[in-house]
Amino acid sequence: MSLPNCPSCDSDLTYEDGALLVCPMCAHEWTAAEAESAEAGEAEVIIRDAVGNELQDGDTVTVIRDLKVKGSSTPIKVGTKVKNIRLLHDAPDDHDIDCKVDGFGPMKLKSSVVKKA
Repeated sequence: MSLPNCPSCDSDLTYEDGALLVCPMCAHEWTAAEAESAEAGEAEVIIRDAVGNELQDGDTVTVIRDLKVKGSSTPIKVGTKVKNIRLLHDAPDDHDIDCKVDGFGPMKLKSSVVKKA
């Protein structure tokens, strides 16, 4: 049985101490159940649009409401199509779609303001 790398520092020198897994490099302690749930959680990240459709890289989406754009006097209008989106699974701020909007340039959108076209 091989032990998982440390989730904190990614060291491969982990060892078992009773029910805990311990990293000698950073002194991080965790259980095997936590490691398994973290691996399962990363694999199950699914980004959905405002109606619940699963989004994929390269999809075309439509904006479902007017969006104010900082630094611009004109908003992105309802019905604007955005082609060839790229999903950001590790986005810290709910802006999980990276795209290029015609007339505005590259920007990030929230999946809650678009629907799959």
